[in-house]
Amino acid sequence: MRRLFSTFAPGWPGAGLLILRLVASSAVVACSLSGLRSGQPAQPAFVGIAAIVAGALLSMGLWTPVAGCVVAGFALWAFTSKSGDPWTNILLAGVGVALSMIGPGAWSLDARLFGWRRIPIRDRQGSP
Repeated sequence: MRRLFSTFAPGWPGAGLLILRLVASSAVVACSLSGLRSGQPAQPAFVGIAAIVAGALLSMGLWTPVAGCVVAGFALWAFTSKSGDPWTNILLAGVGVALSMIGPGAWSLDARLFGWRRIPIRDRQGSP
């Protein structure tokens, strides 16, 4: 993951990415659950379940490039199958692609697992 992003944005930009991830993931999960509950033949169950899993990964900020691409794919599939509001699907596709390209921000599991770390080097007397 570190190769994909030059930095994990801290501060206000990181908070903005956190809010963007949470809003997008809740919209994806809500749209997927409503599609699964309605039992429409236009949406197979595995597509809805994959979108819910991608939304959960996106909310945690884990595997963000992959989850963003899956969200974008789900939204484009929903747009072409004419299920739901087309503008919601266009917006979710754009946000999924943008999060895949920008990254998750500092407040994510990707940053914790794959981000830069500082390693304190002690001198011979034992002080850092």
